[in-house]
Amino acid sequence: MNLRAFSRFAIAALLVIANAAAHAHKASDSYLTLEVNNANRHEVRGQWDIALRDLDVAIGIDGDGDGVLQWQEVKARHADIARYALERLVLSSGGDACSLTVTDQLIDRHTDGAYGVLKLVGRCDRAIDTLQVNYRLLFDLDRQHRGLLKLIDGSNTTSAIFPADNATQTFRLHESSTANTLSGFIADGVKHIAIGFDHILFLIALLLPAVLVRDATGWRPVTTLRIALINVTSIVTAFTIAHSITLSAATLGLVTPPSRWIESLIAASVVLTAIDNVVPFLPRRRWLVAFAFGLIHGFGFAGVLQELDLPRVDLALSLVGFNIGVEIGQLVLVCALVPLAYTLRARNAYARVAVGGGSFVIAMVAGGWLLERSLMLEFMPFH
Repeated sequence: MNLRAFSRFAIAALLVIANAAAHAHKASDSYLTLEVNNANRHEVRGQWDIALRDLDVAIGIDGDGDGVLQWQEVKARHADIARYALERLVLSSGGDACSLTVTDQLIDRHTDGAYGVLKLVGRCDRAIDTLQVNYRLLFDLDRQHRGLLKLIDGSNTTSAIFPADNATQTFRLHESSTANTLSGFIADGVKHIAIGFDHILFLIALLLPAVLVRDATGWRPVTTLRIALINVTSIVTAFTIAHSITLSAATLGLVTPPSRWIESLIAASVVLTAIDNVVPFLPRRRWLVAFAFGLIHGFGFAGVLQELDLPRVDLALSLVGFNIGVEIGQLVLVCALVPLAYTLRARNAYARVAVGGGSFVIAMVAGGWLLERSLMLEFMPFH
């Protein structure tokens, strides 16, 4: 493939990826905390943190259209925000809906921006032993949105995730919900990989050359399936160990680097790995690259669990479930990509087009993320 043909391919591939992802959105989260009043089992109090950027999309908070949400603009829409939120959250006890009101509204900052904080009070006709939560916030606008619930009943804390396909859940407050909590976070870990474009492109950049061997003349195909499997296994294992270390450390609060730095470094890791496929400069042992950059990606995985602020026991359970889900998501990607790559490895076009051209496209996309995240811009069709 000559330089002109390579350039045409790279530009065409980049346009295809951008167009396919133009309809994808970074998943948004809201954080709902509910606490049953032990002195009065008919009452539940809570707090609901909803991203201001999501509320702006839903009901239009930015009155002057300057792209900056001011406190006065948010305050002017308090009644509309409360109405919009309460229409999308229903609490029920014993099959009867509870009355739910917003008593105050504040502003707080999370790792991904400013959030509106709604203070809630719910009153139920029946004593709350079984609480049903119907959550429908933003699902009509963003199917990737999810609600993260922390339910407190005395010394017991239950956590749950509300995706669009599981919007109504029932909690028996005197029964253990370990299995439901674990399965919910496993599903969320799988979803995190599925919509985590930066993590996906990083793994693709690592795995594309796994069925090749680099020598002085460039890439050549591996001679046996065994060699390819050793390459893939070492890469995936190193990445898994590395991101598990930092995911655990960040979630447990041992290390908390700034989110902006981590997101920028994740983008940089994708750029460097993709460039290395074309112009080698990183260590030849790809598992070392996977391990080093996997430490950075682990901090990126930790954001959701950090925000939940769960007790240590529940946090450990959520951490295990989320990590299992991430590994399942990775395994699906590996099983889809590696057999195809191994089948095509001996063709001349594989090294030039798939590895060379694909890595060029990946570097271009990740380079856009790096500029966007480091300079706090927003111009990429997906993040």
